[in-house]
Amino acid sequence: MTESKITQLQPLPDDWQRALAVVAHPDDLEYGCSAAVAAWTDAGREVTYLLATRGEAGIATLDPAVCGPLREREQRAGAAVVGVRTVEFLDHRDGVIEYGVALRRDIAAAIRRHRPDLLVTLNHRDTWGGVAWNTPDHVAVGRATLDAAADAGNRWVFPELAEQGLEPWNGVRRVAVAGSSNPTHAVDARPGLERAVRSLLEHRSYVEALTDQDPEAYVRDFLTETTTATGRRFGGIPAVAFEVFGR
Repeated sequence: MTESKITQLQPLPDDWQRALAVVAHPDDLEYGCSAAVAAWTDAGREVTYLLATRGEAGIATLDPAVCGPLREREQRAGAAVVGVRTVEFLDHRDGVIEYGVALRRDIAAAIRRHRPDLLVTLNHRDTWGGVAWNTPDHVAVGRATLDAAADAGNRWVFPELAEQGLEPWNGVRRVAVAGSSNPTHAVDARPGLERAVRSLLEHRSYVEALTDQDPEAYVRDFLTETTTATGRRFGGIPAVAFEVFGR
């Protein structure tokens, strides 16, 4: 019997200047890839966040009318920690985001508006690997982001966007999916890890509703464990993993 080999992850190419990160909820990027975002902004790259919802259905003890604005504030604060200045929200309903033309159009419009070289999103697959089921919101937004990369560059898909002054943009070179069970690439997490911890801690209301642990201990343990696990496939360097789709 031969010992199975662990497939090593490749460094994510750095031949880009602008990224648009598209996810469903506040905290998705902080759980997924903010250590990478911190490294990118340190290098002078521009990263913009686009969220489909305000996370208003995410805390059982808070009415959505209270929860949504609270989580928006926490998201903006978390983004600022890792050098992201622009955070936009699409106002789809938390928990019931529908994959379809409307969502694709909204994301394509943002791509045309911001003209990124790189798109970032969260796991669009049914599971997180094995039997850990993904949420419909993540699946819908991840799939729509992958599709919108092409929609944004096609003049005859959503022609109304051009009528609104949003000319086609076919400059997206890659889509990097965080949290995938099939990663292909990774980014060194060491320079941005401490800021990633602080960034996720800005979502204190959500974290405190999620766990009875001390929030800082919970956040630090989670991010340290995930980046260390990825590092086993990245030369022993703690890292953030991505499944990368070229275009």
